[in-house]
Amino acid sequence: MRRISRTLTTAAVVAGVIAGTAGWASGSGQEAVTGAPAGTAAWLAAGLPDPGRTDPAGVARFFAGLGPVRREELARTHPTVVGNLDGAPLELRYEANARSVRGQFGGARVLAHDPRGRGQVALVYGDLARAEHVAVIVPGSDVDAEHVKPLADMAGELQRATGGRTAVVAWAGYTTPVGVGLDAATGRLAEAGAERLTRFTEGLAAVGTAEPSLFCHSYGSVVCGLAAHRLKAKDLVVFGSPGMRAENVSELGTSARVWAAKDPTDWIDRVPNVEFAGLGHGADPTDPAFGARRIPAGDAAGHGGYFAPGTSSLRAFARIAEGDVR
Repeated sequence: MRRISRTLTTAAVVAGVIAGTAGWASGSGQEAVTGAPAGTAAWLAAGLPDPGRTDPAGVARFFAGLGPVRREELARTHPTVVGNLDGAPLELRYEANARSVRGQFGGARVLAHDPRGRGQVALVYGDLARAEHVAVIVPGSDVDAEHVKPLADMAGELQRATGGRTAVVAWAGYTTPVGVGLDAATGRLAEAGAERLTRFTEGLAAVGTAEPSLFCHSYGSVVCGLAAHRLKAKDLVVFGSPGMRAENVSELGTSARVWAAKDPTDWIDRVPNVEFAGLGHGADPTDPAFGARRIPAGDAAGHGGYFAPGTSSLRAFARIAEGDVR
């Protein structure tokens, strides 16, 4: 009876949040963009390897077997494929995407750009190929290729906080929820995002970059939680998290160090940490019982203030990114 009572209580809490939180009504349902890149049909018609069936290590081997002239030809004739192939040479991807975006993202180098749906993009700040340390920032709701500035600002602040020594990727590489609707309350988009994030980190490993530290904001922490057991990463840092779809660090199944931050003014603290019938994302990663390493964030403000210059959270993030912690 006690178990039934707890289940009914959880259901009532989740239902109450959905019914009583005005923000839920602002969300609109999104269809996740998945699968091989745009332009794949023409790529396959040319007799080239199927991007949907070739893992990043296989992609790396394919390009390693080509001469420079052939590589350049593929980047010119199939830019939307080459620019989004995890495992392809970094410089070739930058070149291919430059043809597609035509300076749209300022001074950042574009490692991926998928125009489908609301658009997805991965922006690189620093020398990803040579940096001893790499950080990847995974965003939450409302971020896409047309609304990437908040994420890009986070990446810029982190790179500056490391003295420019860390290459930072602003990875808007999955279909994020819009608003705080049912998409944000369920794991559907996060599951699709986890597949894409896993492949992205495999692609970094395939081209020999440093093993990244992942910084996962808000709904992005759900993505990271679902992908954790497969991610090639040395750190998972979650902040402003509604949960990681795990009850504790051991359930994540990762060898990465897991860190968590939440500032006292973050509205996410008002979201119940429950999971029932697919709604909610489980335990609060900043709860001591979860087992994550706690990051100080007392001087950050609101849900998006963790990268503000001078904050203890940004200083801690920089130390983690540079490997200056144990």
